[in-house]
Amino acid sequence: MKYYSTNGKAPIADLHKAVVKGLAEDRGLYMPEEIKKLPKVFFEDIQSMNFQQIAYNVASAFFGEDVDLDALQDIVYDTLSFDCPVKKVKDNIYSLELFHGPTLAFKDVGARFMARLLQYFIRMEGKEQVNVLVATSGDTGSAVANGFLGVEGIHVYVLYPKGKVSPIQECQFTTLGKNITAIEVDGVFDDCQALVKNAFMDEELNKHMKLTSANSINVARFLPQAFYYFNAYARMKQLSKSSNLVMCVPSGNFGNICAALFGHQMGLPVKRFIAANNANDIFYKYLQTGKYDPKPSIQTLANAMDVGDPSNFARIINLYSQNNRLTSEATHHRITNLISGATYSDDQIRETMRKCYEETGYILDPHGACGYQALTEGLQENEIGVFCETAHPAKFKEKVDEILGIDVDIPERLAAFMKGEKQSVAMSKDFDDFKKYLLTR
Repeated sequence: MKYYSTNGKAPIADLHKAVVKGLAEDRGLYMPEEIKKLPKVFFEDIQSMNFQQIAYNVASAFFGEDVDLDALQDIVYDTLSFDCPVKKVKDNIYSLELFHGPTLAFKDVGARFMARLLQYFIRMEGKEQVNVLVATSGDTGSAVANGFLGVEGIHVYVLYPKGKVSPIQECQFTTLGKNITAIEVDGVFDDCQALVKNAFMDEELNKHMKLTSANSINVARFLPQAFYYFNAYARMKQLSKSSNLVMCVPSGNFGNICAALFGHQMGLPVKRFIAANNANDIFYKYLQTGKYDPKPSIQTLANAMDVGDPSNFARIINLYSQNNRLTSEATHHRITNLISGATYSDDQIRETMRKCYEETGYILDPHGACGYQALTEGLQENEIGVFCETAHPAKFKEKVDEILGIDVDIPERLAAFMKGEKQSVAMSKDFDDFKKYLLTR
């Protein structure tokens, strides 16, 4: 499989280059030249398969031309040592619980898969150490840090905005040590993301060290998240609830819903999608107007979605413009035919969490609350809705306890992180400072 850049000015890459480089030379995001349709028989039998079997079939279509199939199966089975169930919450609304991995967040799958795939290429080539730069607004940092922890030949630098991630999230990537370095940036998530992107484009830095990213800009990070949606369809089919299925995805940097849309292109029988935003409503406004107007991010209760210029918007546009062959109007029409949007303030998120708990006993985290509310308001007659509950509520314990008036139990694996000692490097949002630091490494 070959990969091209969304900006259309970089050389065509193979999977190895796309994974190791992360970002194309023209600052575009890599896209596969072809998205293969899965055979009809796969969907006929999918309800009898477990998560690992489903994921291996999907991974083979994505990566089977570039990775030995036995090695790919090992990567998939190592990555998916847990299940992701659907649970009925209310009427025709179900939760897809994506928080059963090591850090209790949906990004565990993509992070671990990428770590193993990158290690596969390093071992094949026998090359020098690869350095992973990752910006996080919350869950990405913990998932990537734990997915790559102890992986030989790889060092990870996690950049996060000072004071803008939850205490438990921060513990999950600042207490690990070994091959993980946490960098506390005096700014917002967009500043962290800008530092990472500028580092990739800096010639001197790239001569000094081999750099890649584990944000959802990397094809090996976001594509495996499609596994979730095929698994959700299988579980709903087991319940005889797979007709007229609507998938609702809380969205920040748009890697997760982008993976779902790639799954749809592969034949996943989902009727339509809803992208649920917090107050950072850039994509919602695009759906309404056809104009993309990025802005500085706003800090909210749902901090992992605090993104004012979502990177994967470029992939969505590229996907539905047929690699920029359609007009912006035609592209917007295709997108809005399949995807609708919703946006919620912090007050609305709080109210949704309270009401859902009072009526159903189900504990939503602030991100899942956006997805649940979008389905509550947006489901049409005879539709079945599944929303992504992207992280365990205990990861936002202070907020959840205060809003619901309860004491959320902290799972043992989260409690273990909180006992560690914080290790982080203070950093300004000035790229020159970040560059000087990396040049000493």
